[in-house]
Amino acid sequence: MATEDPARITAQLVELRVEHRDLDEAIARLSVDRDADELTLKRLKKRKLRIKDMIIALESRLIPDLDA
Repeated sequence: MATEDPARITAQLVELRVEHRDLDEAIARLSVDRDADELTLKRLKKRKLRIKDMIIALESRLIPDLDA
């Protein structure tokens, strides 16, 4: 298995964290709007969870394998 470039992984993490924060802000704004579309809100929350999972996966790739 080829060694992954930590700089590229870090750059991906930065992008995902920005998107995660932006989604958090959008969800907060929609949550206070009584006329907000519930389906849109639900989709944004699911997207935010997927991004969080992607962040966790990328962070684990940066941690060296101690079993090696």
